[in-house]
Amino acid sequence: MSTSATTAIHQRLSGLTPTEQRIARHVLDDPGRVVEASITQLAAESGTSPASVARFSQSLGFAGYPEFRLALATELDRNESDRERFQVAEGDVDRHDDAHTTVRKIAFAEASAIERTARQLDIDELERGVTAIRKARRIDIYGAASSGLAALDLEQKLHRAGLVAQARTDLHLALTGAALLDSRDVAVAISHSGRTLEIVQAAEVAAASGATTIAVTNNPRSPLARVCTLTLVTAVADSTFRSGAMASRIAQLAVLDFLFVRIAQADYDTISDNLKRTYDAVTSHRID
Repeated sequence: MSTSATTAIHQRLSGLTPTEQRIARHVLDDPGRVVEASITQLAAESGTSPASVARFSQSLGFAGYPEFRLALATELDRNESDRERFQVAEGDVDRHDDAHTTVRKIAFAEASAIERTARQLDIDELERGVTAIRKARRIDIYGAASSGLAALDLEQKLHRAGLVAQARTDLHLALTGAALLDSRDVAVAISHSGRTLEIVQAAEVAAASGATTIAVTNNPRSPLARVCTLTLVTAVADSTFRSGAMASRIAQLAVLDFLFVRIAQADYDTISDNLKRTYDAVTSHRID
């Protein structure tokens, strides 16, 4: 369960009913006003009913509206403190921002994405992923576009650690590779939305082949999460200039770093030696 109310909305928005989506948009338009509103007031202002607001809160994973409103208030307080730290009045980048403001806002958004992801990450699920990868004969990694960059990053880390891993960003290679997996293998499927058709298809084939499948996605109720054995969830709120390309990629990389470092800690002596050997192998290609 995400500790961020607005992130929970972004993660689950596509799966909400039309009435719940109307409430969600009202909350996102003015979260500060909602913190002060009773369930009856929010229902009236969003053109719905108190029962709909209660169901909306439960759809996000909260016990009810009071718990949702408390989480929203806590989030707004934390965001205000973070904005002061980064010296930004509000988080989203505007087309008229100068260079200094733009840099500070992007730094604020990306740092917030990592912090939110770390707070809401299911540590038990992370540890199950670590165990599966450590035991795997082979690890296939699927990702497209910006998620493909995250896939390549994980491949490079696991390769240097001495594990048999390959990022497959071509759909045909992903599908044919997935078809050759079995119960000894792991497939890591990366998609911010969890709805990228090619990635979902590759994960489905890998699962049908018997492999343990790990989803890295921002949507815990997405088609990708539903077909995978394990799900590691990022916590990113989309915005005008960063949607699906900046903060989402940073959060994905953070989750993959959490995964890799836990693997390295578990097999410290072997992986430390492999990392040193691979580092030494390329030192002659650096200019003194």
